[in-house]
Amino acid sequence: MSKQKDGIRRLLLILNKVRHGGRFLPKDELLEFVNKQMETQYDAVPVSSRTLERDIADIYSLFGVEIRFDRARQGYYVSEDYMEYDERIAELMMNFDLLNAIGSDNNLSSFVLAEHHRPAYSEWMMPLVKAIRDFHPVTFSYVNYRKDCAEKPFSVLPHYLKESNRRWYLLAYDGCVMKTFGIDRIRDLRVDDTRTFKRHTDINVAELFSDCYGLWNDPATPVEDIELRYDALDGRFVKSDPIHHSQRILADTPDELRISLRLRITNDFVMELLSRSRSLEVIKPQHLRERVRKVYEEALKRNS
Repeated sequence: MSKQKDGIRRLLLILNKVRHGGRFLPKDELLEFVNKQMETQYDAVPVSSRTLERDIADIYSLFGVEIRFDRARQGYYVSEDYMEYDERIAELMMNFDLLNAIGSDNNLSSFVLAEHHRPAYSEWMMPLVKAIRDFHPVTFSYVNYRKDCAEKPFSVLPHYLKESNRRWYLLAYDGCVMKTFGIDRIRDLRVDDTRTFKRHTDINVAELFSDCYGLWNDPATPVEDIELRYDALDGRFVKSDPIHHSQRILADTPDELRISLRLRITNDFVMELLSRSRSLEVIKPQHLRERVRKVYEEALKRNS
């Protein structure tokens, strides 16, 4: 098991180093870096250049990230620019090391309390990853929570997996329309490995969701300017964990925090506002203020 852990650690170190080591990273420099980090951090034995090459091949096989070697410049480089690459690799390394430490024979688990959250129907994750990587269509039944859990069959071309609020979603083309499917609502997944499809490469996924909270991005819903007010206590939490990337501070005093946002006002966004409603005041737009007020009034009736 320790050899497997060391192998995964090397893959993550290689990914991180090639990304930040300059346009063309010499093989000797990369190998020296990996061996030094593995020895100092994990007390692992050095590996050969042949093992390094196998690791690079495994990175493409497991993560779909291609690291190429330019013979003219004698260095490695990442052949594509991947969305949120830096942050995701750093986060993956941190989580892997933390879970490794908790699971090892030491007393870290006595003071590091990890919440091991395994989403429902997470067994679909790896088949979907492979289907996306190998360009295979998938079929499944999809549960509609809003229609008494009625199931509807779908045959789609899977393109992305995206996490939002501790849930995983599949982004796939149903015909010529990209749709979002919650992994927890997929049933009877089948991967058609007898067929392949041509992947759409003209999609800017980051831009696709830039104007929404979470994954509900209905183009029919307008992008609006929003202004919110919180007291100082709630404001500290809102500052430390912004609601949306468009969040800007308008006023920050000992009594209040006022912020602006610019996004589509969807049900997901309203639910997020209600999660910290102790001191929330919606200043604008007026229809959002009325919507929040209506939720409070109905809740008061139910609980009075």
